[in-house]
Amino acid sequence: MVVIKEFFEKYQKRLQIENIAASFSSDKKIKKKIVHRPGLDLVYARNISTNHIVVFGKSEISYLKGLDKKVRYKKINAILTETTPAVIISRKMRPLKELVQVCEKKKISIFRSSYSTMELISKLILVLNDELSPVVTLHGTLVEVFGIGVLIQGESSVGKSEAALGLIERGHRLISDDVVQVKKRENVLIGTGPELTRHLMEIRGIGIINVAHLYGATCVRPDKVLDIIVKLEQWDDSHFYDRVGLEEKFMDILDNNVPFHLMPIKPGRDVILLIETLSLNHRLKGMGYNSAKEFNIKLLETIGRKRKISENN
Repeated sequence: MVVIKEFFEKYQKRLQIENIAASFSSDKKIKKKIVHRPGLDLVYARNISTNHIVVFGKSEISYLKGLDKKVRYKKINAILTETTPAVIISRKMRPLKELVQVCEKKKISIFRSSYSTMELISKLILVLNDELSPVVTLHGTLVEVFGIGVLIQGESSVGKSEAALGLIERGHRLISDDVVQVKKRENVLIGTGPELTRHLMEIRGIGIINVAHLYGATCVRPDKVLDIIVKLEQWDDSHFYDRVGLEEKFMDILDNNVPFHLMPIKPGRDVILLIETLSLNHRLKGMGYNSAKEFNIKLLETIGRKRKISENN
């Protein structure tokens, strides 16, 4: 859900909208991604707007102008309800008196945009998809490594930020440190960072640093698709670590299965190189090449051949 007042303040410039009512109901909420254009619903006076924005274009305004005032009011009153959060008129057209009256009666905000109807609807769909998509906040550092979005997680002081800093020094890019906001768009997870801490990293013993200022604007980006999750943990001799890579693990994020890798660290292990290798290997898997599975097939074939030889002897 997004409150109308916040929606207007945030997207006023992007949508080129202005408030044309004496006042607007700032507490109403947009609950649906749908943007409705009345069209034939005006002709049949059908109710079509429930918790979503209604756009009036040139065709709708022209049709309504040709009607008797009482009929015009009746049709507008029929298609708009108390749950309609806002009406937007395209092409900066003057609002009809009856439309204003119905909106004021039902406390519906009225805006006007300079965009054409189709341009306005396209932009509204993009904005609402972004605003109303499910979001989750994760702890970790999100970086782009060879085009792969890698979320580095782990216990406090395990070395997440230091690993990310090493990757940045090698030419990879930072998206967010410490707090990562993950949003689901069209079945894809997009990670970004809070505006307050954007491009900033906390390095123990140094403090807060601005990566964009230190390494240049090419070492940061605002968002990235979340491809894999790497959890760093201190090496535990009693723990069994997968040495082949046949077992694939996933973490459920907003009903999406994201590949998950547990990476043990200890003095002497080059964590930065390991994350780079993991990212490249993930790209290869995406291209249909799985080193672990190929090795397993060759191993089974070798065992099979040796078994046949022993049986023949």
